[in-house]
Amino acid sequence: MVFSVKSSQNVRPTDDWLKSLLKHTSEADDDGNGQIIARASSNSLCVICKGARSLCGKTRCPIMVKMHYFNKSIPLMANQDISGMSPPSVFIGRIGYPNVYAGPLVPPVSEDTSIYDLPEQWFGKSIDEIVGFRSMLVRGKHRVNVTNVLAAGKILEATRELALVDNSVNMELNLTKKPSGSLFLDDDVQPFGPSAPIRDMHIGNARYEQHIEKAFYDTDLKSTNAVLELYNQGVIVTKIQKAFSVGAFGVEKNRRLVPTRWSITAVDDIISKSLREQVKTYPEINEYRVYESVYLDNVFEILMLPRQYSYESMEAWYPGTVWNPAGKNVVIFSDWEGNNGRTTYASIGGCYYSARLATCELLVKEQRQATVIVLREARPGYIMPIGVWQVRENVRNAMKQKPFQFKTLPEALQHISTRFEIPLGRWIRQSELLKQVLYQKKMSDFFN
Repeated sequence: MVFSVKSSQNVRPTDDWLKSLLKHTSEADDDGNGQIIARASSNSLCVICKGARSLCGKTRCPIMVKMHYFNKSIPLMANQDISGMSPPSVFIGRIGYPNVYAGPLVPPVSEDTSIYDLPEQWFGKSIDEIVGFRSMLVRGKHRVNVTNVLAAGKILEATRELALVDNSVNMELNLTKKPSGSLFLDDDVQPFGPSAPIRDMHIGNARYEQHIEKAFYDTDLKSTNAVLELYNQGVIVTKIQKAFSVGAFGVEKNRRLVPTRWSITAVDDIISKSLREQVKTYPEINEYRVYESVYLDNVFEILMLPRQYSYESMEAWYPGTVWNPAGKNVVIFSDWEGNNGRTTYASIGGCYYSARLATCELLVKEQRQATVIVLREARPGYIMPIGVWQVRENVRNAMKQKPFQFKTLPEALQHISTRFEIPLGRWIRQSELLKQVLYQKKMSDFFN
């Protein structure tokens, strides 16, 4: 197998360390087709570090982890025909929107593969296990316009059908060429398996998720109402997101594909907005609460205050972590909303909505309301992005634990300060809601 290093910029000769390593740890391809491409920018620390000197500050080299699983995926690239059990899983791209690539994800595995694309069951698994799941999924690609859902042809119809299936299903995926993969020397690219354009695809006998199937055939049901009905019927969020992405919901003439990344955030937003409105009708909690969860070197402290509902999400990233790769100091990103919600997209992205969903679920369950502040320290052990599901499930895990309860806010903040490495004052200076509570009096304070 021939390996090449590609970049949009000039690449230093020292990038050859990765190419050489891949050569010596992989089986050669007899026909000489280069099927794995390693890419690096000319100013990347990776080409200097070579995976051994920890120049980025991470506890492990994410490139070496990705490379290990790419080596395991090389047998997947042996031919143009892939047969296996799809989790089921689909992917809708966003590059080139509105003309995007859509298609199934299929591992060459003949057993139940539902765990490969079911984040609700991933909490507690290692980064290696998660990268392993994703690297095994071969992605078939078919170019389509997002508005052309009703007349896009057999391949898109089969892809949409796959998103409605309840359990892993047998598939045959015929590609126009051998699948290929890219090993990016970049911190903000999630791990993924090889891909190639689709020539044809066939799905075996499949059983639809009955609630999703009903929403699909109801062509007068608005997509927002479909999402909420399915959630209230107990359909897990990931399955709703997949169906949403293939245009399975909504008034028939308005149905369209939604890129996977956007569909995840859209569904989290739709559900959490509905839950939030319920929360605002309940009485306030009577104490200050702190919920905790630690997973993949992400430390979450969720503070709940006995006040009317408002929400803030804050993320602190250490130097060398995913969103602060070249920084010398910790950076904190945050966004918030008052009791009336917000009208603009949160600057910190999808994590804002996934955490809001998880906290509102608990408040609805208890039929109480509170001001909620989610604080997250992403430490160097979080070596690569693995999706916003990690935030949703981390916060859900925190909500399952018995909270620490305090009579005053200073007591609650003091407790949080013992869990974080970043000084408490830094969090307070960044937080809009904490500053409001600490430094602005309510009208009722004057009467008390």
